[in-house]
Amino acid sequence: MTLSDLPLHRSALVDSVQELHANDAIARRLKELGFVKGEDVRLVALGPIGGEPLLVQVGFTRFALRRSEAKRVLLQAAPAGAGA
Repeated sequence: MTLSDLPLHRSALVDSVQELHANDAIARRLKELGFVKGEDVRLVALGPIGGEPLLVQVGFTRFALRRSEAKRVLLQAAPAGAGA
């Protein structure tokens, strides 16, 4: 599952960030922002037009991401009891 597929108000753990090519600036920036393996991420809200941007929380920080950026964050299931 990717971050763009995560249901609203649900949590999951980051598995990886997809790199589309060598020296991928977007993938590098996502990792710098905290989208690293094992980090908790939550979909907080969706934008008013087409559900974009996505407001996501990673750790204690919130970011607005385009859907195309969120699709590059691969997730694993959150531990039991997390989310909702």
